[in-house]
Amino acid sequence: MSNIPETGRTRRVTIRLVVLQILVISLLATLGGRLWYLQIRNGSEYTAKASNNHIREVVAPAVRGEILDADGRVLAGNQTKLVVSVSRTSLLQQKDHGKAALGRLAQVLGLNTKDVQDKVRLCDAKTPQPCWNGSPYQPIPVTDQATTQQAMQIMERREDFPGITAQPTALRQYPGPDGANAAQVLGYLSPVTDDEVSKTADKTGRDRYLPSDQIGRAGLESVYDDDLRGTTGVDRLEVDNLGRVIGSAGNTPAQSGNNVVTSLDARVQKVVEDNLVQAMNDARTQFDKETNKNYVADSGAAVVMDVHTGRIIAMASAPTYDPNLWVGGISAKDYGNLTGQDSNYPLLNRAIQGQSAPGSTFKVVSTSAAVAAGYSLDGHYPCPQSMTIGGREFKNFEGEQFGDISLEKALEISCDTVFYGLAYDQWMKDGGIHPKNPADWFYKTAHQFGLGAKTGVDLPAEVTGRVPDRQWKQDFYTANKDAWCKQAEGGGTDFATQIARENCVDGNVMRAGDSVNYAIGQGDTLVTPIQMARIYSALANGGTLYRPSVAKAVVTPSGQLVRDIAPHEDGKLPDDQKTLQYIDQATAGVITSGTAAWKFVGAGWPQDKIQLHAKTGTAEVYGKQTTSWLTTYSKDYAVVMTISQAGTGSGGSGDAVRKIYQALYGVDDKGAIDNGKALLPTPQTKLPTFNPDGTAQLQQASYTVDYPTPAPAQPAFAADLLAVEPRTTGRSRA
Repeated sequence: MSNIPETGRTRRVTIRLVVLQILVISLLATLGGRLWYLQIRNGSEYTAKASNNHIREVVAPAVRGEILDADGRVLAGNQTKLVVSVSRTSLLQQKDHGKAALGRLAQVLGLNTKDVQDKVRLCDAKTPQPCWNGSPYQPIPVTDQATTQQAMQIMERREDFPGITAQPTALRQYPGPDGANAAQVLGYLSPVTDDEVSKTADKTGRDRYLPSDQIGRAGLESVYDDDLRGTTGVDRLEVDNLGRVIGSAGNTPAQSGNNVVTSLDARVQKVVEDNLVQAMNDARTQFDKETNKNYVADSGAAVVMDVHTGRIIAMASAPTYDPNLWVGGISAKDYGNLTGQDSNYPLLNRAIQGQSAPGSTFKVVSTSAAVAAGYSLDGHYPCPQSMTIGGREFKNFEGEQFGDISLEKALEISCDTVFYGLAYDQWMKDGGIHPKNPADWFYKTAHQFGLGAKTGVDLPAEVTGRVPDRQWKQDFYTANKDAWCKQAEGGGTDFATQIARENCVDGNVMRAGDSVNYAIGQGDTLVTPIQMARIYSALANGGTLYRPSVAKAVVTPSGQLVRDIAPHEDGKLPDDQKTLQYIDQATAGVITSGTAAWKFVGAGWPQDKIQLHAKTGTAEVYGKQTTSWLTTYSKDYAVVMTISQAGTGSGGSGDAVRKIYQALYGVDDKGAIDNGKALLPTPQTKLPTFNPDGTAQLQQASYTVDYPTPAPAQPAFAADLLAVEPRTTGRSRA
């Protein structure tokens, strides 16, 4: 018998009951609060979600807007094709996950079964192309090349092809008017991913991505995707718990995308592309005495710009590819050809992403810098065979010497030693290796010319190039000191190890050799073709730096203006009008009696009727053949061409650039001008005139220049035109 008093036992039982009551009340309160939250506070939200469980959306893709050239030719449009698609959700519901159905489909289409299976698998980090990187709930296109007979077989035998459809679909098409390619400028499309769909789930209209959407992944297709894509249509169907349609919950009709009118001229684009490739082919037939083999001429780029607006008339990049390869999904073979090392990376737009040393084309910047630093335009400066600076000999090309000459003559004949002397003298004034408040005119001026920064062109993934000023030297030294010192410890005697040994000790110091190399566009300086086209356009128009642009306007499918894309002035060159006129006269001399004369006036160019200006450049890159640069302008256009490993500036690019001007102005090989054959004697300023059905009324007649069929571009080394920051040597040959 327990010795605990009865009153104590009663008290303990009472406490336990009270605690239990409190617990029960708390649980009931929590449950009641949760029920209130679900049924009253957020009741409407959950009611809507429950209703949506019985709503199925049927998507009607919008017709994508077209990309047009300046005269209304369709550069990127649409065509209707029979597309065979597979529902992956339906496949997974089948016992064998659809293997049998895919096998029968492959047999009907005449395709390999594995290829079909690979196309409908989902992409991830471990899955190579081909694969599907769109939503797994959206039908996956297998082919857009189905015949009517094949489509009928699939649709009439639905029991043999569950989850497989064949129906007419509007697909992107790049028709290449007048033979123009422009692949890197136009870009391509690919399906949206699940992540992209999820991120826009709360948005509406064009801001919302649906699983069926295709969006621009490169070029203009990417930059103007919001304008081009339109609004996808959605039919909302009410279904019962068995998935049977019992009614309609409303629909949103599809709205076609708008069209983008560009400043490109398809005819000029074709001429530029053909001449770039022809120049590369011609270079490969020329023997390089420095490397004892023919020039490789592995890649190149060319730009034609309206000097008064910054608008792009043509932009070519080589090697290139057919943008139609992406339509309907790219094959494994084609994807490999575009991305493999042997391809030399044709997806790159080398006009805005290729960067290399500019060679002597940079000397217009150095001339402006010298004037800003106080050196007289009326002065004369020594042009000896070579100069010894910092214990190293810096030479003129082929040991040329011309005595004391003006800056104008130095530009005309591209005398390196004049610019070596100016840069060295200014380096000494800045304090040499122990600077005290250096003025750094040569580096400051380059930034004022817009170098070392993006131009802002309306194309994606533009690179900045590089001005190797003191800040860059310090940052580069900090990042690479350990690697340099480790390489130096190896005791090698090759050029790269010698440089590493020097950099290990004082790689953050602006040496005399750095400054003189920089003055002739060598050393660590990098520029892009679009940057040089912008600079030479500014020299042509009186000093205005325009933001380069490809698009001119957005219009509706019927041709009504949505918005104008006006030229944008970013700034001015630091030169006064006297300096600009001086450079203008010097660059005209390059055409008449300087380093480009043999390719222009010597080849019959009518300089007295259509005045051209130019600067040649031949940039040396360690371990490679020289890069050819030719930067030119007229009263209307700047034309810039560069070819990696193609020899001298005029020798590698001169003929091609002259032929581009010949096509623009209608000049034949004897120098006669035929206005009837001029493709674009003045830049196109007005927008196209559109018919009631939205098609454009072409104002310019098509004119085709015949060229030999170009040989395939040789895959080689493109490091000097990629963003890999090559080391360049100390001479710039014009």
